Amino acid sequence: MNKALHPPTIIDATEPIIQVTNLHKTVPTNEGVLNILTAIDLTVQPGETIAIVGASGSGKSTLLGLLAGLDIPSQGAITLAGTSLTDLDEDGRAAVRGQYVGFVFQSFQLLPSLTALENVMLPLELAAHKAPEDAARQLLDRVGLAERLTHDPSHLSGGEQQRVALARAFAAQPKILFADEPTGNLDSHTGNLVIDLMFDLNQEKQTTLILVTHDEHVARRCNRSIQLEAGRIV
Repeated sequence: MNKALHPPTIIDATEPIIQVTNLHKTVPTNEGVLNILTAIDLTVQPGETIAIVGASGSGKSTLLGLLAGLDIPSQGAITLAGTSLTDLDEDGRAAVRGQYVGFVFQSFQLLPSLTALENVMLPLELAAHKAPEDAARQLLDRVGLAERLTHDPSHLSGGEQQRVALARAFAAQPKILFADEPTGNLDSHTGNLVIDLMFDLNQEKQTTLILVTHDEHVARRCNRSIQLEAGRIV
């Protein structure tokens, strides 16, 4: 599991950016083994927008976490941007995420002790960007928060926090954006504004988008939907 990581730096547009083969995820319980995901096969091409949909408990967020390398499967293979995630340890998977992946979560996941500007600067600084503050300012301006740069998350509305999260997610120019119920904590109007912005940025940056959603209107905006039922694609 501790293989050296030498991920490719250029994405081949003719090859899948994610390839999943016979993916299973099980967890032990007092009643026996619980099957969360069973025999998942999935191919994602660069630039696709894909919604993962299904009832609560169907395995949507688990699948998203596995695709992003946040967890490891019980069985099967996942290749992301030409690198086999299942051959890597956590440090190796983190390196792949740092190079290729951006995240947007339902709960925003902003660092409370940092301002909006500092939250967006953080991934740029970690990536040794030459001008992290300038780049972060441009992104926050793009999401309509040029006047809120010095505010910390506790002084931002939910919609503003999610826009900061979007700016942060796109800061390192990821090849793949994973979004887990990005409007789950927002009212309908604010959620629609955030979704519009997310799809606009995704198109501008030519990013592959994979999102978990309960909202059928959001799912219909994607190129295709993956329907999960009891841990299987149906």
